[in-house]
Amino acid sequence: MKFTLSWLKEHLETDASLDQIVEKLTMIGLEVEAVDDRAAFKPFTIARVVSAAKHPDADKLQVLMVDTGKGDPIQVVCGAPNARAGLVGAFAAPGTYVPGIDVTLSVGTIRGVESRGMMCSERELELSDDHTGIIDLPPETLDVAPVGSSYAAYAGLDDPVIEIGITPNRPDALGVAGIARDLAAAGLGTVKSPAIEPVKGTFPCPVKVKLDFPDSQDLCHAFALRMVRGVKNGPSPKWLQQRLTAIGLRPINALVDITNWLTFDRNRPLHVFDAGTVKGDLVVRRAHPGEKLLALNGKTYEFDTTMCVISDDNGVESLSGIMGGEASGCTEETVDVLIEAALWEPLNIAQTGRKLAINSDARYRNERGIDPAFNVPGIEEATRLVLEFCGGEPSEIFLAGKVPVPHKLIDFPYSEVKRLTGLEIGADESRAILERLGFEIEEGDGAHAKVKVPSWRPDVEGKADLVEEVMRIHGVNEIAFTPMEQGDRVKTKILTTGQVRTRNARRALAARGMLEAVTWSFISAEHAAAFGGGQAELKLANPIAADMSDMRPSLLPSLLAAAQRNADRGVDNVALFEVAAIYAGDKAEEQHRVAGGIRHGTARLTGGGRHWQGAAAKVSVFDAKADALSVLEACGMDVSKLQIFAEAPDWYHPGRSGTVRLGPKVVLAAFGEIHPLTLETLDVDGPAAGFEVFLDVIPEARAKATKTKPRLDLSPYQAVRRDFAFVMDRDQDAATLMRAAAGADKKLISDINIFDVFEGASLGEGKKSVAIEVTLQPTDKTLTDEEIDAISKKIVENVAKSTGGVLRG
Repeated sequence: MKFTLSWLKEHLETDASLDQIVEKLTMIGLEVEAVDDRAAFKPFTIARVVSAAKHPDADKLQVLMVDTGKGDPIQVVCGAPNARAGLVGAFAAPGTYVPGIDVTLSVGTIRGVESRGMMCSERELELSDDHTGIIDLPPETLDVAPVGSSYAAYAGLDDPVIEIGITPNRPDALGVAGIARDLAAAGLGTVKSPAIEPVKGTFPCPVKVKLDFPDSQDLCHAFALRMVRGVKNGPSPKWLQQRLTAIGLRPINALVDITNWLTFDRNRPLHVFDAGTVKGDLVVRRAHPGEKLLALNGKTYEFDTTMCVISDDNGVESLSGIMGGEASGCTEETVDVLIEAALWEPLNIAQTGRKLAINSDARYRNERGIDPAFNVPGIEEATRLVLEFCGGEPSEIFLAGKVPVPHKLIDFPYSEVKRLTGLEIGADESRAILERLGFEIEEGDGAHAKVKVPSWRPDVEGKADLVEEVMRIHGVNEIAFTPMEQGDRVKTKILTTGQVRTRNARRALAARGMLEAVTWSFISAEHAAAFGGGQAELKLANPIAADMSDMRPSLLPSLLAAAQRNADRGVDNVALFEVAAIYAGDKAEEQHRVAGGIRHGTARLTGGGRHWQGAAAKVSVFDAKADALSVLEACGMDVSKLQIFAEAPDWYHPGRSGTVRLGPKVVLAAFGEIHPLTLETLDVDGPAAGFEVFLDVIPEARAKATKTKPRLDLSPYQAVRRDFAFVMDRDQDAATLMRAAAGADKKLISDINIFDVFEGASLGEGKKSVAIEVTLQPTDKTLTDEEIDAISKKIVENVAKSTGGVLRG
């Protein structure tokens, strides 16, 4: 929302400076986003042409001697046809930035003649688009603005422009009059908005209006229409053009400029029709499918039945509350004009604007809500301005529908101000603030009051809103800073266990080179079924799209789809993760927090893609396993005590997948390569590996006496490594072998590593050989051969007992 300082002072009697006004606007919730002090126009001065001579080497140029009020006349080369001796205009010296042409002047030579400045046209000073000649001021101008004085001050170009940000709940501040009301309530002056007097019509309006909504859903509550015949449309007054130009609007003609003026001055969007183009009466109705309109912005729009239009016997003439049609727009040939002021349904305006991607000042205001009480006064003020600028004869106002009269009465205990804000504001001051804002007070018992909400404040619904009004006008800066009370509460844990695990899981996976994704919680029924979902209770009653019909039972389908979308756009080999909820049912206990991820193509931790040393290996089950274990470790689990089972859900590849368990029953994670049939269902190119860690299942860590890490104790004695190769059944898992070997001496055995797996006919049918390296780390003395042999024997016995494996000969 933009306005100039002088514009504001037409509604606000105040001696406050620009800085004071800007500070107060922000303090009362109308945040100032920019202030243009119009410094660019300050260098321009009033100057008089002393003489004008023909250029010696150009027929269309003249050499002017210009009196700038600073010593001897200055030589200026000028091509304007109206340049002549005695002309009074605007002069720009070398070094001046000219905004209309985006040029900084310098001393130049034009066809061999030096020029030391410029006599400016209106376009060069952004006063209008006219550049047929230089500014030609009346000679009597010098009586009030002598040569050398500021042209900006004379022409009103030094009027600062203020831009404020308006929150969606404050439509009343979308007019300069509403802003002035707030400033006056805050003690920065008094309101002096001119009263609006009715304009008496001399004949009935010949064009009638019908609101045609047979479905009883009124998209237009009231529609006021008035004709002014015999107008002479032309340019609007200079002051109006300057105001509109200052806020970024292009003056068009008097009739259109009046509607733009009232939109910003009083927050009353209007529309004017050229009555000569309107055939028959106007009908406000829902659009028919396929109807089109060439709008005032030169674009053609096609409508559907959810949209509201204004039509006549010719068809659609205007898109209600958003933009008019080009065919019925007012031009300089307009003789009879129809002025419209209507109250539209805000939600419908917003929906229509979004569907058609139209942004206009009218839509911006109508979708937020217009003061219904100003509907008729708005058309009266527009009529007055039309008569003043264009002449003509007004008709009576035709009103279709009924102007709604909101009547909101709120019981307001004055003590609520103290309770909600901590401010000590007496009842008298609270009452005075509300009355200055336009609220009507019906006294209660002294502690309470009945407050009637004004028609221009649709955002005020209850007593908390009234407290907010009192607080912002009294001053938010008056709220005292109160330090947090010290006590045991400060020492307690701030984040929940779930929040800590979520944060740690994200950090762990990001550290492994994976990128975090945020995906929809909805997937298609086919994809849900492929991952164990699709139950009736997990189907959406009103899905936003056909492929988002079911709550997801797993994070993997969405992540795999995201990886494929990246691959389709040339971004191959991505590793994505997400920490979010999955749904096994519609009950609270059936919603689980999961950290899931996928690696696609060659997106391994060690790098992927092409390399001069050879093709990178594709992702495998071991990549997914490592990711899952990293999350569990980040969440406080001792992964050395976890068990790996070669069992996983059906969407993983059998034999290339598994689960991580705490004991035989508690499943902490599932991981593996994605089944080829699952990838085919999702239309994803393989290979891909994924995992899901069930954060809710991880047991709470035991409370530690201290969070300080224990000291690092390094043994001074040499570690001893021994290799063992065991022959065992092919279906025997290696994890059992490693646990059995580690159990031989938990104090001395510090590490076990598998370094070879062999299968062959020499071992016998259904057999395999697994070779392990066992590291013995003494801490108090060097091990003797006898001690090492004893531990080795114990390892062989444990493995034989747990797996049936024997030493390979």
